[in-house]
Parts: sequence; structure tokens; C-alpha cells
Amino acid sequence: MYSTSDRIPKLMKVAVTAAFAVGLAASPLALAQEPAKSDGGTKEITGEVVDMMCYVDHNAMGAKHENCAGKCIKNGGPVGILSEGKAYLVIGDHKPMNDELAPLAGKTVTLKGKLASNGGVSMLENAEIVKK
Repeated sequence: MYSTSDRIPKLMKVAVTAAFAVGLAASPLALAQEPAKSDGGTKEITGEVVDMMCYVDHNAMGAKHENCAGKCIKNGGPVGILSEGKAYLVIGDHKPMNDELAPLAGKTVTLKGKLASNGGVSMLENAEIVKK
């Protein structure tokens, strides 16, 4: 004879299969990356010029790291600006600004450029030094 206990396993199989199919269909949405963000307009940031390699690796900054940062930046290391506890990668007009910023390592400057961020990395692009 046919009993209700035979139906429960079939319903469970259908429910589990349906849940799996919905999860599988939705997985590309969960894995989609956030698109690059841009604040659009020009922004001025005042802060310390840092060598990003040493800053990220061992929080090196300030007057004690000025000479080392200057050498690393001059030799092509990524340069950034540290402002209010946030570090920004600095790029000129689609090229590095290392030659202009190496002598300013460890010093406070104001840079102007377009803010962009992606994947937790913030960047000031098309940057230029603001003369005060």
C-alpha cells in the first residue's frame, strides 16, 4: 500500500534539489566583484609622502624613515600619501610621480587629483603637487 511516509522522502528530495538549484543560480551574484568606484571630481589631500612598500609592510613613516623612503621612491617603489590614517597610492597623469615626490618623502604636502578605489585600494590619480 501507499503510505504518507513514502511521500516525505520525495518531498525532502524535491525541496533539497530546489534549494540547491536556487543557490547554484544565485552564486554568480554572490561572487560578483564590486565595480571600481570613483568620487569623480578633483580632491585635495594633505598628508605625508610615504614609500608604500615600507609603510604597508612595517608601518614605516615619519622623519626616521625619510631617507629610506626617499631612496625607495626614487628607485621606482610605489609612492603614496598618508592622510588622517588612510593611505592613497599616488599616480601622475598616467605615469609615476616618483621623481617629483622622492625629495618630499616624510614631509607633509598637499596633492590634488581624482580619487578612485577598487578592492580596498584607494588611489589619487592625475595627481599634482599644490603650491602653497
